[in-house]
Amino acid sequence: MSNLSKLHFEALKISGHNYLTWAVDAEMYLAAEGNADAIKEGNKASEQQKAKALIFLRHHINEALKNEYLTVKDPLVLWNKLKDRYEHLKAIILPKARYDWMHLRLQDYKSVTAYNSEVYKITSQLELCGEKVTDADLLEKTFSTFHASNMLLQQQYREKGFQKYSDLISCLLVAEQNNELLMKNHEARPAGVAPFPEANASQHNHFGEARGRGRGRGHWSRTCRTPKHLVDLYQQSLKNKGKKVETHYAYNDGDDADYDIYGDLDTTPLDIGDFFEDPNGKIDHLIGDGTVKK
Repeated sequence: MSNLSKLHFEALKISGHNYLTWAVDAEMYLAAEGNADAIKEGNKASEQQKAKALIFLRHHINEALKNEYLTVKDPLVLWNKLKDRYEHLKAIILPKARYDWMHLRLQDYKSVTAYNSEVYKITSQLELCGEKVTDADLLEKTFSTFHASNMLLQQQYREKGFQKYSDLISCLLVAEQNNELLMKNHEARPAGVAPFPEANASQHNHFGEARGRGRGRGHWSRTCRTPKHLVDLYQQSLKNKGKKVETHYAYNDGDDADYDIYGDLDTTPLDIGDFFEDPNGKIDHLIGDGTVKK
């Protein structure tokens, strides 16, 4: 019973608006089951084939239609009655399909896939109504409806000499996918924008020393250019930090005078000569009594 309730395709509606597609589907399925002869004029189908074809057709029509043709026992008779009843719909579908074909343009669709789907929909309706659409028609329709900004691209595709519409569409689909990939890569990181470094990556200062937690910590005296005697003073200050250091310096305000002050070594004023080397390679600096020592 489960097989009887299963539909192989949409049942024919009482309005008949799906008759054209229904008729195509019904013919194909009957042929697949070996019962297609049962709906052909002058057929020599067996009674068993006719019975199977009739059951199949009745199973795929609306319940109201099934009741209307309840007394029909021959599948060919049922097929012809349905054809007479609904084939006039071609007169309605054909003008609409022609109109859609006339106004079909590639430039009106956001993707090649959407355009291609509409092409097959329209051409199917035309062919169901007896009008054949050739590959040449499809190629010309596509070439002539490129967007005006793609005129050069359209000429390049023409020069490829496509003979089949399907070959052209395959080429356009590949180009579209490549363009989408390029756009995704661009939007992920626009041109000229370098990626951010990792948060835990070690950084280097301009001296080449690594900065990081517990790494690359060397005394700055190894790389700085401060005279050695100042470095020694600085290191000594670290040892004596917190202690008072007696410091002598000369102060000249008209009269020479020596002053003894107490203060932290970190703030001890130094003469400018302490920062420059003598041209002879010696360093001048003051000693406690105010004299200059080479």
